[in-house]
Amino acid sequence: MGLMSYLRNRAGLVVTIIGLAIVAFLLGDIVNYGTPFWMKSQNQVGSVNGESIDYQQFNAQVEQTTAMYQQQMGGAASPQIRNYAVQQVWNQFLSQELLKQEIEKIGLSVSKDELNSLVTGSNPSQQIVQAFTNPETGMFDKNQLNTFISQVNTQGTPEMQQQWNVLLENIRNERLNQKYSNLLSNSVYVTSLEAQEEYNQRNKLVNFKYLMLDYSSIKDGEIKLTDADYKAYYDAHKNGFKNPEETRTVEYVLFDATPTVNDTAATKSIIEQLKTELVASKTDSLFATSNSDTKYPFTYLRKGQVNPALDSVLFNTPVGTTIGPFLSNGAFEIAKVVDAKFSPDSVKAAHILLNTTAEGGVDKAKAKADSIKGLVQKGENFAALAVQFSVDQASKVNGGDLGTFARGQMVPEFDEAVFSGKVGDVIVLNSRYGTHIIKIEKQIGNSKIVKAAIIDKAINAGKATTDAAYTKANNFFGDANSKNFTEIANKQGAKVQKIDRAVAMDNNFNGVEVPRELVRWVFEAKKGDVSDKIYDTEQNFIVARVVDVQPKGLLSLEAVKPHIEAQVRNEVKAKMLTEKLNNALNGASAIDQAAQKVGKTAVSVENIVLANPVLPGVALEPVVVGTAFGLQPNKLSKSIKGEQGVFAVQVTGFVNPKELVASDMSNQKKQLQSAKTQRAWSAVYQALQNKADIDDNRIRFY
Repeated sequence: MGLMSYLRNRAGLVVTIIGLAIVAFLLGDIVNYGTPFWMKSQNQVGSVNGESIDYQQFNAQVEQTTAMYQQQMGGAASPQIRNYAVQQVWNQFLSQELLKQEIEKIGLSVSKDELNSLVTGSNPSQQIVQAFTNPETGMFDKNQLNTFISQVNTQGTPEMQQQWNVLLENIRNERLNQKYSNLLSNSVYVTSLEAQEEYNQRNKLVNFKYLMLDYSSIKDGEIKLTDADYKAYYDAHKNGFKNPEETRTVEYVLFDATPTVNDTAATKSIIEQLKTELVASKTDSLFATSNSDTKYPFTYLRKGQVNPALDSVLFNTPVGTTIGPFLSNGAFEIAKVVDAKFSPDSVKAAHILLNTTAEGGVDKAKAKADSIKGLVQKGENFAALAVQFSVDQASKVNGGDLGTFARGQMVPEFDEAVFSGKVGDVIVLNSRYGTHIIKIEKQIGNSKIVKAAIIDKAINAGKATTDAAYTKANNFFGDANSKNFTEIANKQGAKVQKIDRAVAMDNNFNGVEVPRELVRWVFEAKKGDVSDKIYDTEQNFIVARVVDVQPKGLLSLEAVKPHIEAQVRNEVKAKMLTEKLNNALNGASAIDQAAQKVGKTAVSVENIVLANPVLPGVALEPVVVGTAFGLQPNKLSKSIKGEQGVFAVQVTGFVNPKELVASDMSNQKKQLQSAKTQRAWSAVYQALQNKADIDDNRIRFY
């Protein structure tokens, strides 16, 4: 119960502490950093400028984040959820460490008096307000805060003292981040000239004609690219070829082991037989638990808690009826409706949790719980008793408040008690978390719920299917080597696939889930190596080959050459078309004259704005539109190299916006100030990240 209430009720506090507005914004586009894992400290997940994070500490945060995501998204743990949690915890570590080091470098601090004011002053930190809000009134309770501080100082347990110290440290860090945020925000300003220019870019309109010689008018086969062409493009675009972390190019062959039609038919036959037996069963719960792939809790369900196909029928079925099978997410499902009734949609409750073992067993814990229940019924303050007695550290600082939750978010016995009871009831019960004293504070809504014995059978590949796929993979694996990988694949009718830039924390290749073990091998292997064994997932066998290694830093011309061929070809075409267009423009006073020389028709466009430089029916062409805004009316431009071709333009007129009055100018400056501040945060964070010495060693552990 402690973990569940922590995830639900403290999520807001965690976000406040870890993801302040400044940090949340900065986490928008984190760039991963990777280096060969064998060069790292054995227990170090990563480091920032020498400040490392130990695996045990990092993994504890990963487990907590994974559990939170599971609860939010529903369902069991999955590699995808865990991988996302690993990434989020890593991002938080980077952002926190980078900001902390920068704050220390510039000498920001929080004095003792300042910290005291944030805790007990007239305007306390929102973390204090949130932690000591009276659940009955919804208002900050300073008496509750003072009581807690007094208990910590006089009779507080080590756990209470640790909890308090963590809260104080979080408040201090929040204040430091606010100071840094204010420092940066106050360094950004907007002049009236900038505001006017921004306003013009969004509101000034231009009408013009353009002549386009598109790149597709020259066939690719007519272009012979030289090394000089590639080098010229590479030299002009070097900043775009910086590799933020080591990447690998991998070729691989997938041998499909997904279930066949025969496997589906076999699974359906099994579930049909189970349905017959479930109809006759006298022990529905036991039968379902024994025969279902997914061990569904035998408890009341609300609409929306099961798969859509089953959900659409379950709540309209008479008690005692067995329904299905339904096919959903690769499994057949059946269900027997055991009971149905109406129940609240959600409940607001508070609890006091006792450690059953520490109290001396179930009987002694229940006796103590009954005594506490008696105090509540006599009018004692439930919140104060929670602070005094509860071992649920996450909820006790809120007076035991668990917030409002729907059915299914608590363990079954807890759910049944609070959803079947009445508002005001005080209930004592045991769960696997301990002994609870629960107070039902509010019940919301009223909908039908159903208790059902649900059985599912996943459609898995049978032995014949798996054996056939493995035989193909094994034949390929036995014959293929670094030199004949593609040749053997073609000979055996297998398709070679390729991922150009695999990174160390990938868990899929081109959308296909791959085992982390394979990714680790990829980053240990040398260029040309074929995988040391046949790797497998639930649906495929995989054999891979490392084609290339791209180290962190500026990529070489040879490394990027295969990926820039189209752009280099367009550069060569642009030179050819520019010459052709310049000849047409020579001696022309109007764009229609130039168009006639090349057998084209000039196109008219109206109401184009600089802030959205799109040519209707063509594409985004910022250089072309920007050139138009820089021309005088009726002035014919020179040739312009665009995204889709080479252009010439002639402006037919401008439509100027209304002049900004003082109040409009003020609003314009505020909007631009806000946008610039956000961009400044992004730029500062990116600069800190680019400058930092970041080691990412996660691949050793995940």
